[in-house]
Amino acid sequence: MAEKTNLLLEVLPEDDRAALLKTATRIKLKLGDDIIAPGQMIEVVHFPLSGIISTVNEMADGRSVEAFMVGREGVAGIEATTIPMRSGSRQTVQLDGEAWRIDVARVRALVNERQALRTVLAVYHAGVQRELEQTAACHALHASERRLAKWLLRCHDRADNDLIRLTQEYMAAMLGSQRTTVNEAAQTLQAQGAVSYSRGKVRVLSREALEAAACECYRKVSDHLPPD
Repeated sequence: MAEKTNLLLEVLPEDDRAALLKTATRIKLKLGDDIIAPGQMIEVVHFPLSGIISTVNEMADGRSVEAFMVGREGVAGIEATTIPMRSGSRQTVQLDGEAWRIDVARVRALVNERQALRTVLAVYHAGVQRELEQTAACHALHASERRLAKWLLRCHDRADNDLIRLTQEYMAAMLGSQRTTVNEAAQTLQAQGAVSYSRGKVRVLSREALEAAACECYRKVSDHLPPD
């Protein structure tokens, strides 16, 4: 079996990657675990090797919505790699996996010393900003089934197989929708042959059908991902 890698680390020069990983710790990502809570100082960053970390915005009334997700294409905590910063959102594990955990102060020191590392992280951060802007428009303008199809595609891109553990409650929270709305959207996707859903598990049956059902935002928010 091929060694799991982080695509952002892979595009770095070898010496920059080695310097980053010199003090890194390889950890397990467990579904439902919180990486950081709103208001906490970001003290570590995570470069996923597998699995998904979601950045979730929480409202005072208890509702929540996912802002963006990070898989093995990126890094969670990117906003603190240039200056010390508190998290404005909750980072939580959406899909089991593994990650390199690195002290963010170490990353900031290396960013100041190494141009290639600084450039790679800056380009990724700019891509995340574009994704946030597109997602804001998507939530305001696009139908639930199209947003759900887009979100499932993004999960599938970062998962190791076609079967993903996702409850309707969780999908509703990530999309900022009612559970009944997500249920209706999921039934539409099932009728189109894109996915099957049973007992908290979604199986992608047809990427082509899922892409046809998704809104235009799927392609736009994927533009900044490093090639696999």
